Amino acid sequence: MSGDDITVVHLMRHGEVHNPEGVLYGRRPGYHLSDLGRKMADRVAEHLAERDVTHVVASPLERAQETALPIAGAHGLELATDERLIEAANVFEGKTFGVGDGALKKPGNWKYLTNPFRPSWGEPYIEQVVRMMAALGAARDAARGHEAVAVSHQLPIWIVRSFAERRRLWHDPRKRQCTLASLTSFTFHGDKIMSVGYSEPARDLVPSHLLAGAKPAKGKSKAFGA
Repeated sequence: MSGDDITVVHLMRHGEVHNPEGVLYGRRPGYHLSDLGRKMADRVAEHLAERDVTHVVASPLERAQETALPIAGAHGLELATDERLIEAANVFEGKTFGVGDGALKKPGNWKYLTNPFRPSWGEPYIEQVVRMMAALGAARDAARGHEAVAVSHQLPIWIVRSFAERRRLWHDPRKRQCTLASLTSFTFHGDKIMSVGYSEPARDLVPSHLLAGAKPAKGKSKAFGA
């Protein structure tokens, strides 16, 4: 296995977003990184500064673009955009789900909660797999023999990782291993995914309530047979 055959694509989740209203922002425009989110982006840029990154691409949403810019800058690269890295569509965008919120109490919304396996409230999981695998392949091709960083969003990253690791796509959202500014790293031999790793370079910056019940990554990687 020669070095030219090995390519790594790091799927990165964006940093913390300024969202004082606590809404499900989804694909809505106008949601930017918070000051803490910018620190997370800078931290990951420092973490990857010595890596052989030759391609940086991001979802078109502002929070992903702002997360990717420091990484692209650290490597002297132009930031590319790939629409396929966008957040999953969700009918509840713009609504809140905190204590006292009525979004799930309204009968008009119940029709969206009938099938958690698809899911019925948003973009089907299999459609997310198709577009995210295509985005992964494009990033791999752009960085053949090197490394790429592709900034996306929690659900699409988790779904494509689940697919690659041959797990069911429906899941408990509380158990996703994809915290803010984390890296889910796909190692390719040629066009084939050989392993998937996970790391959290900015874990110490993530608010503690978002880490409740989560275990440190410890550089975990899952390898696949040849």
